Amino acid sequence: MYKNTNTDWLGSMVTAGLGAGVITTFAVSQGQSPWVAMGITIFAAIAAVLFDRLS
Repeated sequence: MYKNTNTDWLGSMVTAGLGAGVITTFAVSQGQSPWVAMGITIFAAIAAVLFDRLS
């Protein structure tokens, strides 16, 4: 099967960060610390890009 080895790292990071950011924005509106929310968003974006790259 064809495997695309040219990964758009920036595009993947932005897409994953936006997806995680929506959920953490809701969490901040419910009273969570913004710093914890940013950490969760960054971790989720990096994990999503790494999983995408490894699969």
